[in-house]
Amino acid sequence: MAIDRPGLAEFLRERRGALQPEDVGLPRGQRRRTAGLRREEVAGLCHMSTDYYTRLERERGPHPSAQMIASIAQGLHLSLDERDHLFRLAGHQPPTRGSSSEHVSPGLLRIFDRLGDTAAEIVTEVGETLRQTPLGIALVGDATRYTGPARSRGYRWFTDPAARALYVTEDHAHMSRMYAAGLRALLAVGGPGSRAAHLTDLLLAESAEFRTLWETHEVGIHPNEVKRYQHPEVGRLELNCQTLVDPHQAHHLMVYTAAPGSESHEKLEMLAVIGAQSLSSTPADGVGGDPGSRP
Repeated sequence: MAIDRPGLAEFLRERRGALQPEDVGLPRGQRRRTAGLRREEVAGLCHMSTDYYTRLERERGPHPSAQMIASIAQGLHLSLDERDHLFRLAGHQPPTRGSSSEHVSPGLLRIFDRLGDTAAEIVTEVGETLRQTPLGIALVGDATRYTGPARSRGYRWFTDPAARALYVTEDHAHMSRMYAAGLRALLAVGGPGSRAAHLTDLLLAESAEFRTLWETHEVGIHPNEVKRYQHPEVGRLELNCQTLVDPHQAHHLMVYTAAPGSESHEKLEMLAVIGAQSLSSTPADGVGGDPGSRP
């Protein structure tokens, strides 16, 4: 497929102009005259230089890669139909839809963008973290930095001892059963060619604990109502997790809260301050995310 530079440039300009700062979690500021977002704001949302994005809007620059187009689609909060259109304008075949997609829906992103002072994350059905709020990073570390099968928290749970450090020891056995049961349920739905099947094969080869649990054929092992953490900076935390599911993309928005007035609530507020102070530094690898009910 050939790139349609005029069409791509016009589409980018129109979508940028249709967005307001508050639509993407940015402050509006005073004396704002721009109709829609500024180019530098979009570039920041898309994790690219302003110069690179500007050249695309001006029908110049190199042919953008599929990875770059995916980043732009997410940064502009495009719907799946809009994302697919953007890919075709850029001369690429659109990615597949469904449970294997990592494109977060605009509706889920709008909710996530309003949770800046809350511990929250968006994860795929196999536990790959796609987005984290600053407090979410302060709570469990930056879980978006992993690559390969280690992106899955369930895989890390069985293959990396450091993945268990943030959770109280008494909960480890239940969480192991939960991860194995969750992966079995996903495998039954997704079948042999799914991500769940790939992770299952890897874990059967690499983890004796997983092999033992797999042989029990357990399903339906749910997370504990209260999730207990042993944080290296604030100590014991007891949090509840509420989950919002996007049924079309199989993405989960997970929000972690503590009862108002509780010791955990005070510690979560303290962690917000600590996280804000150390956000620019590399977070400690505690675990890579809360287990929820997914691998």
